[in-house]
Amino acid sequence: MTEQRIIKVLVCKPGLDGHDRGAKVIARALRDAGMEVIYTGLHQTPDDIVNTVIQEDPDAVMLSLLSGSHNALCPVIMEKLKAQGIDDVLVSVGGIIPEEDKISLEELGFKGFHGPGTELKEIVEFVKKNLKR
Repeated sequence: MTEQRIIKVLVCKPGLDGHDRGAKVIARALRDAGMEVIYTGLHQTPDDIVNTVIQEDPDAVMLSLLSGSHNALCPVIMEKLKAQGIDDVLVSVGGIIPEEDKISLEELGFKGFHGPGTELKEIVEFVKKNLKR
């Protein structure tokens, strides 16, 4: 009998955004769903996030941005992940992301956008269904 590996998710708050309630709620929902969750805390730089990905080897990275800085921070984070050869991690963004910005972020490799009001069950299912395994 093979043992099923526990899904590991990194929840990050990049930039200067100080609103982390949503990230903490999502982290709790993922834990309640049986996943291992690492919450990095507030004010993470792109380098902080990439270094944590290297150290922790998560299956998914969920960024939480409410500051409107997604077009500045997300491309840098994805560029730094790719520069480290990290291309097997599901990366998604939560927060207020305008529809027109989602297109360019998807082109960079982001998959999944979870705005305010997204059902927690939907986020849990998204992670389970979209992992690159």
